[in-house]
Amino acid sequence: MSKGNPDPPPPRQLPPFPRRAAHRNPKPRPEPSGTSPPVPPMAPPPSVAAAHDRDDPSLRLRRAPAADGVHGEAEPQEQPQRQHEMPCYRASAPAHRRVKESPLSSDAIFRQSHAGLLNLCIVVLIAVNSRLIIENLMKYGLLIRAGFWFSARSLGDWPLLMCCLTLPIFPLAALMTEKWAQRKLIRDHVSILLHIIITTTVLIYPVVVILKCESAVLSGFVLMFIASITWLKLVSFAHTNYDIRVLSQSIEKGATHGSSIDEENIKGPTINSVVYFMLAPTLCYQPSYPRTAFTRKGWVTRQLIKCVVFTGLMGFIIEQYINPIVQNSKHPLKGNFLDAIERVLKLSVPTLYVWLCMFYSFFHLWLNILAELLRFGDREFYKDWWNAKTVEEYWRMWNMPVHKWIVRHIYFPCIRNGLSKGCAILIAFLVSAVFHELCIAVPCHIFKLWAFSGIMFQIPLLFLTKYLQEKFKNTMVGNMIFWFFFSIVGQPMCVLLYYHDVMNRQAQTNG
Repeated sequence: MSKGNPDPPPPRQLPPFPRRAAHRNPKPRPEPSGTSPPVPPMAPPPSVAAAHDRDDPSLRLRRAPAADGVHGEAEPQEQPQRQHEMPCYRASAPAHRRVKESPLSSDAIFRQSHAGLLNLCIVVLIAVNSRLIIENLMKYGLLIRAGFWFSARSLGDWPLLMCCLTLPIFPLAALMTEKWAQRKLIRDHVSILLHIIITTTVLIYPVVVILKCESAVLSGFVLMFIASITWLKLVSFAHTNYDIRVLSQSIEKGATHGSSIDEENIKGPTINSVVYFMLAPTLCYQPSYPRTAFTRKGWVTRQLIKCVVFTGLMGFIIEQYINPIVQNSKHPLKGNFLDAIERVLKLSVPTLYVWLCMFYSFFHLWLNILAELLRFGDREFYKDWWNAKTVEEYWRMWNMPVHKWIVRHIYFPCIRNGLSKGCAILIAFLVSAVFHELCIAVPCHIFKLWAFSGIMFQIPLLFLTKYLQEKFKNTMVGNMIFWFFFSIVGQPMCVLLYYHDVMNRQAQTNG
């Protein structure tokens, strides 16, 4: 080398950056005992390290413990940066940033979870009812009697039992009528007349048997309940098959309605389809139903145990609470007004419990058990009727089999025949009121139209709750009015009225 061109000094070597390890987590090498940890190489400038940390999350995580002082003191230049990154912990940071509602305000109450309040209500109910049970037992003792469910009088109601066993004759007669109409052995108007005779007889026959025999109220109620279900099913069977015949004739003529038609739902009736329909938990006939793949036997056993438990709970409440209250009361329309209010309010809680147990036992447990045994697929037997804000919503959600039947065989046929919606709703309530009166008044041998009036009274409540719901938006005013009139006033009043009328009738009969 010449002296005029000296070699340039070698560049200063910087410690290399560690490779990215976003997807690797190498294990640290164990340090030998008794030795101090090695001194790390010179760190890059803070600005370069911070920029590199922003690009590499793993390095950012590895630098965090050092900043917190776990492995050593934090660098002085990193403290202002941390204070800048966490301004919400400073005393000068605003604590109130947005407009917020209280959790129990009217605008926010339905957007919040109230599981804790529900648990509190359950605890309070258990505590209050435990005290009432102890007080009732100390006052009356144990009043449970086997005669409420199984009495010699009930077992001796052979005419009612024979009437119940002969009811399957009517579905067979309806099937023969449809077979004749399908083969065109009889005309349509003749088949309609035969169906009217069959459906009318299936109601009149049990009514006559119950009124002729001095049977127990419970036996008469069960028979009328089964006869009413049979009537509803036979009406749906006749109406649906008539519409299937009309639709089949239009298909043969090529005058379809322009919509796809499922061939499975326009088949003629068979003995298997009729038997399945009469046993299925539905009131609307169709040739085929959605079916499940198999039957869960263990699930059925558990639901049967629940059904027995809740049925026994109903009997306990009736015998232990309702009977002493009604026996110590006077006729609500003939005695003191304040005494009647006190009896009604005292009776409202046990009748509400009985009604809820009845709903759970029948609509949830029994209908689901029946559906599971028959592999019936559509199990929407009710909706969330407890959230109904109007009486109309309640009647549309609490009993889905009856609601579907009314919509299919009363409401829309009335609309198609030119009637208004209000008139169709009135006819639907009228049919419901008639059957409520038959199922209660006939077994009690009392025809004072209490049940009929109670159902028809729902019509003004329907308009009242609908008006309040439209006036008070996003509130449960209509729901509270429904619960008040239906549970606090309506059911206890009906219990008192029918009890005293039955007692007066039995006194007159024995006298």
